[in-house]
Amino acid sequence: MRVTPAVVADEYEWVHGRADVVVPLVNETRSYLGEQFGADVDSIAEADYHEAVDAVFEDGDRAVNVAALVGLLRDLDVEDDYPGFVVDELLGRELAAMLAGGQPLRLLAEATFHVADVHTHGGPEASAGADDLDAALAAGVQTRLPGWPWTEGESPFSV
Repeated sequence: MRVTPAVVADEYEWVHGRADVVVPLVNETRSYLGEQFGADVDSIAEADYHEAVDAVFEDGDRAVNVAALVGLLRDLDVEDDYPGFVVDELLGRELAAMLAGGQPLRLLAEATFHVADVHTHGGPEASAGADDLDAALAAGVQTRLPGWPWTEGESPFSV
């Protein structure tokens, strides 16, 4: 794999254009997690998704790594899938974390990846990495964006 500025721009366009798939998955994931934690969590719109993707790709150091992970997951396929289960999960978790940002959001995105992954199914003709890619985009973006009550206002632990 060779990653150039042009490749990063192409992956940005691909991720940006994935809103019709990722935004419903974000909202489904937020709804499920909200129920589990007894919290009202705001849903997101396509404009929110686009804004988050823009912010990630505006940071060139982050963008090159995100683009590489997106490209790997888009092309990843393993015969009979299961032997490749570990690698697509690993790449998906890392992509979700990179999209979310620094700690503690990074760790939350990794955990959320597994929740989103349960709700994605690429279909029989999809590659092994396809559903993990959508789950990673959803987990990372949903974690990055506001809407959770605990993220509103200042932390009670600030000194």
